[in-house]
Amino acid sequence: MTFPRFASISNQMSCASGAWTNVLFREKVRTTQNQIRSIDYNSPLRGRAAVGDSLVSINGNKIVDVLDYKFFAYDSVLKVVLRRPDGTEYHLTVKKAEGGDLGLEFESYLMDRARSCANNCVFCFIDQLPKGMRPTMYFKDDDARLSFLLGNYITLTNLSQREIQRIIDLHISPINVSVHTTDPALRCEMLRNPRAGETIETMRRFAAGGIVMNCQIVCCPGLNDGEALERTMRDLEAMYPGVHSVSIVPVGLTKFREGLYPLTPFTPEHAAETIAQVTAFGDRCVEKHGTRIFFCGDEMYLKAGIELPEDEFYEEHTQLENGVGMIRLLETEFRSALKLSDGVDGVPFSIACGTSVAPFFRRLIAMAKERYPELEGEVYGIENDFFGHSINVSGLVTGGDLIAQLKGKPLGKRLFISQNMLRREEMDFLDDVKLSEAVEALGLPIYPIEQDGFALFDAIAGELPAVRQPAEGKAEEYYQYNQNG
Repeated sequence: MTFPRFASISNQMSCASGAWTNVLFREKVRTTQNQIRSIDYNSPLRGRAAVGDSLVSINGNKIVDVLDYKFFAYDSVLKVVLRRPDGTEYHLTVKKAEGGDLGLEFESYLMDRARSCANNCVFCFIDQLPKGMRPTMYFKDDDARLSFLLGNYITLTNLSQREIQRIIDLHISPINVSVHTTDPALRCEMLRNPRAGETIETMRRFAAGGIVMNCQIVCCPGLNDGEALERTMRDLEAMYPGVHSVSIVPVGLTKFREGLYPLTPFTPEHAAETIAQVTAFGDRCVEKHGTRIFFCGDEMYLKAGIELPEDEFYEEHTQLENGVGMIRLLETEFRSALKLSDGVDGVPFSIACGTSVAPFFRRLIAMAKERYPELEGEVYGIENDFFGHSINVSGLVTGGDLIAQLKGKPLGKRLFISQNMLRREEMDFLDDVKLSEAVEALGLPIYPIEQDGFALFDAIAGELPAVRQPAEGKAEEYYQYNQNG
């Protein structure tokens, strides 16, 4: 049982945005776990199994959750046991291509409940949410299965010894780990969990077992920066190649911090010092290992007012959706699209984004206008009145702020926003304002654009993307608000 069993799954993994920008994955509470909800048309079980039956085992292995299902269904010949709603069991032999999917969809994506977080982190973004949001917004997950399948970052504090060994035995890799510090006492203080210091040894076990880890450090001034950060980088470097990449991102603080742990935001000077420290350590890693390993998030550069490194600095962009190298890659793609383009339609448009990246988008529009003077576009940085003005990234812009600040402004004929502002299936903002409501309030079509420079240029040139319609009925079990971009 080796890594290739999970290769096709991990290739589809969507890395979580990271650090203070906790990924918010949600699972609707369900009473069923392994019950089949639908069977794909090309499934080898179509016409043999039935919707409503439950999957019991494959090749004698009890199916506990989606990882068991994916792993044990890899082989070309399977002995499958299913259970009917009346409790009777039946056995089927299935022949298929090795690695081919059984084509079953279950009532719960995990075939289990998502594990909740056992920590009370001093920087937790969910603790900084205002009251009155949808209940699922306040659920804190910390599930290793979501880390592998969807790219969620986990702290490892709620893993049992059996689960740790299972990850090693099944070679569940890569996984994304929220490290923050490798000092056991400091980690216990920051996560406010007496077990938090033990998990550094768990990481060493994973590294020895061939598990690849991508890590993040939420950097909090006065807590895990400076010498503490230096120690953390040394300890993680010692686990290379098990530790493949590490992002260092600044803590984000909303205006809803009454009664919470006193934290200090990054100043431009301290952000610059941290960038210099991480870059110097990364330079030594390049000399020693041929890879940088450690990268500051784009937001650290924006806070420092320092130009982002060139695209090559970010190597293979492992931490892209954690906000590392995202802006530079977008610019590189945009430049390529502009070079390959053969015209624009000249229809006036506007772009709405977080205030931190508004100057960047203005620079892209100016670049495009040099080639196409007929291009007419405005960029509006949306102040985050909902969370507080210190929150300045696009993915946390709410529908209410968008409407309030753009109403009556010259928006042209089209408005472009980041897809990261919306839940992908429901097409609504964090404050539950629907995209359709924003369209009606502002009186023009709004086009969510993927985090891709080619897609952005196509949109402003007049090749408009299709707008997804909200899913009816079942809501997404897991979703991501990507605050970067």
